[in-house]
Amino acid sequence: MDKKIKWQKNNLPKSKIENCEQILSLKEVKKAKEFHKSFPEYEVTPLVKLENFAQKIGIKSFYLKDESYRFGLNAFKVLGGSYSMGKYIAQKLGKDISELKYEDFISKEAKEKLGEITFYTATDGNHGRGVAWTANRLGQKSVVYMPKGSSEFRLQAIKNEGAEASITDMNYDDAVRLAAKNAKNSNGVIIQDTAWEGYEEIPTWIMQGYGTMTLEAIEQLKKDGINKPTHVFVQAGVGSLAGAVQGVVVNSFGLDVKTIVVEANLADCLYKSSVIGDGEAYSVGGDMQTIMAGLACGEANIISWEILKTYSDTFISCPDWIAAEGMRILGNPLKGDQRVISGESGAVTTGLVYEIMTNPQYQDLKNNLELDENSIVLVFSTEGDTDPNKYREIVWKGGYLRD
Repeated sequence: MDKKIKWQKNNLPKSKIENCEQILSLKEVKKAKEFHKSFPEYEVTPLVKLENFAQKIGIKSFYLKDESYRFGLNAFKVLGGSYSMGKYIAQKLGKDISELKYEDFISKEAKEKLGEITFYTATDGNHGRGVAWTANRLGQKSVVYMPKGSSEFRLQAIKNEGAEASITDMNYDDAVRLAAKNAKNSNGVIIQDTAWEGYEEIPTWIMQGYGTMTLEAIEQLKKDGINKPTHVFVQAGVGSLAGAVQGVVVNSFGLDVKTIVVEANLADCLYKSSVIGDGEAYSVGGDMQTIMAGLACGEANIISWEILKTYSDTFISCPDWIAAEGMRILGNPLKGDQRVISGESGAVTTGLVYEIMTNPQYQDLKNNLELDENSIVLVFSTEGDTDPNKYREIVWKGGYLRD
């Protein structure tokens, strides 16, 4: 298996799109943020400044948004699922979501008008738990399918939120198709963060929901005296998170900030599409058994792909050891830096930035990205130790080393 970082500068034909400006406008993502703020559990997640790490690797500043604190669910995914479910219910109630607060969704009047709704989804764990948690909070039902190889610990966490959940014998993309089929056959609602032809509205709402995280990070940077980062590294599975972050970044700063899209090398559909270079999104098949379970998706969200190919600077494909290295760096920080517990999909961007800045083998990539002593880097640790046993295997026992 290839253990090297692979990268491709974005030379793709740009889309003539208004999607970024419209669906991820600051007005729209602020609606999502207000919706999330109405939940009793809402708190702004920390933006951690790793000053000594930045100095060690030769950049000006390194900021990490720690999503392990999100709603007590140890991952960011609930932001998208909850907002899309809120939008769906608001639509059923004949309201704009900006008119409703959490209390309105769980009111007796709303329940009588809505009846019982069952939300279906496929997940490696974090998205499904967010959907299950939201359905539970809103007094509705959820059914969750997980791809083969999924963590039993994550399965149980989803069941603990009240969902009907199971691990299938399928890969992620086939599990998505199963969820969509069963939702249709049972008059349920599919809540999936990937889009396909005929299924675009809910994935759009999910991307808007993810915007809450980026808006918070921008506000936190400004409080620390940073007007804007120079570089944003964001991980991608189907690309919904990456597209959401890219959209908010462009609508906040224009094209002055470089966005780098990072994937697992066993599920690098965006990277491979950028290498082919004709502007189309290509799929990656197989089992995709990367430790970065949250990124083990082989088919791109067609909405986010149009945004990413138009605005992103570089696409990067990473082997598993990069994520493991990032987990160890964050879990064992330099003296004076704050410890961050980051899971496999959360830590890959930290491991990547470290490797680019310290390994002469990637000098060309470092130069191409213009990473230097003036760089202000923002990354998102999208999950904590969502599988504690796997976390300890990697951080305590040294699993998934470079060689």
